Amino acid sequence: SNHGARQLDSVGSTISKLPAIIDAAGKQCEIYMDGGVRDGIDVLKAVAVGAKGVLVGRPWVYALASRGELGVVDLFSKWREEITHAMALMGVNKIDEINRDLLDEFKADSKPAVKRKSSSNKVKQD
Repeated sequence: SNHGARQLDSVGSTISKLPAIIDAAGKQCEIYMDGGVRDGIDVLKAVAVGAKGVLVGRPWVYALASRGELGVVDLFSKWREEITHAMALMGVNKIDEINRDLLDEFKADSKPAVKRKSSSNKVKQD
């Protein structure tokens, strides 16, 4: 984690550095992304790049502070809904079908964009 690229000026975001980390680790270990996860789409992007999962920092704390247990339940329900909706737009039904081919190319220090399939099965960018 680099805390969402907030600790040092000009440091890339966690998601922008994740592909190189996944490639370097190969199959030697599982990689979990920590930092910069703010919604279900961030989870989906990390998994598409190759992370086994993500760690959730501040969002659950904010949800808990604002609405207690119900806030945390609502947060993760919303994230699940976002992931499910994005997967439908991408034309996949299972998490294990998600891969880098479903993302736009990474550009230095930018988040990848999720691609979606149109009704004619051509890939469009969001």
